[in-house]
Amino acid sequence: MKLGVVGLPNVGKSTLFNAITKAGAECANYPFCTIEPNVGVVPVPDERLYKLAALYNSKQITHTSIEFVDIAGLVRGASRGEGLGNKFLSHIREVDAVVHVVRCFEDGNITHVDGAIDAVRDIETINLELIFADAESVSKRLDRVKSQSKSGDKKFAVEIEMLERVKSVLNEGKPARALTAELSAEEREYVESLFLLSFKPVIYAANIAENEIGKPYNKEVERVVGYAEKEGCGVIVLCAKLEDELNGLDEADRAVFMEEMNVKESGLEKLITASYTLLGLISYLTAGEKETRAWTITRGTKAPGAAGKIHTDFEKGFIRAEVVDWRVLIECGSYAAAKEKGKVRSEGKDYTVNDGDVILFRFNV
Repeated sequence: MKLGVVGLPNVGKSTLFNAITKAGAECANYPFCTIEPNVGVVPVPDERLYKLAALYNSKQITHTSIEFVDIAGLVRGASRGEGLGNKFLSHIREVDAVVHVVRCFEDGNITHVDGAIDAVRDIETINLELIFADAESVSKRLDRVKSQSKSGDKKFAVEIEMLERVKSVLNEGKPARALTAELSAEEREYVESLFLLSFKPVIYAANIAENEIGKPYNKEVERVVGYAEKEGCGVIVLCAKLEDELNGLDEADRAVFMEEMNVKESGLEKLITASYTLLGLISYLTAGEKETRAWTITRGTKAPGAAGKIHTDFEKGFIRAEVVDWRVLIECGSYAAAKEKGKVRSEGKDYTVNDGDVILFRFNV
């Protein structure tokens, strides 16, 4: 999974990126500090792995991971190439989802590119640039398909109708993802093939000041939450500065500091939870003496598809999956004990994998 961290200049996105990835991204109080995108690969925290590894005396634990991409700050006019617009837009096109950092704090020492704090205006600045870029892309595609339709092939008429629907939504100033609820599976697949920027799933990250941690949401945060709810997007509230401070502490001091600040989850944990929910992802587990490992799949994946995540041969030669819930396995004390108690199920090709399933695949190639 690849998440693009975006936002206007000086909203704290590089500070947040640096904190959650420990990648040492450059941070400064001026626009376009991030020119080429910084990339950090972060293991997804999963306590289940440690418990299973202890049960199996595993030599290795392998977490699933998320790739974060810190993309250059955007300014108004990016869709026309202003600032680093063209680079910014091309980098967004490559990610699975967008983490849109929104400044919800006042600080006279950190300049705002538009002169004052206004969270919804900032969100709409970026959203409109993505919509403008998409509208141009769809218009070009539409002209090309209309030209091809002169051949009389009916498939072009269907594509034209779909492109007109997308164009209409964009012309209303709405992101392409506003169409999601009304698209059939086939239509969604087509729209995804257009690689539209505003069709990307979004998590809004409201960045607050340290002195607002644990307090009721300020006005700007409430506006971000309201905006996200109307769009059907994810939203989290965090303090990038605090996350950066936590980054420099060892585990013990980190736990104490979080308790003192009344912070129950780190920004990374909030982001992972929100992104998994937004993208419909789950993790199943494999365990043994050699390795205990998490594998990320899309919710609703059948057993053969999940097996293919490990190796294509597992999917091609799938026979069955031996499945037990990780909690049940821990309670039983061993795989043999779980099997003896009838807790290990033998599932076939139609089985839908659940989050937390511990699976042993049987296959023949």
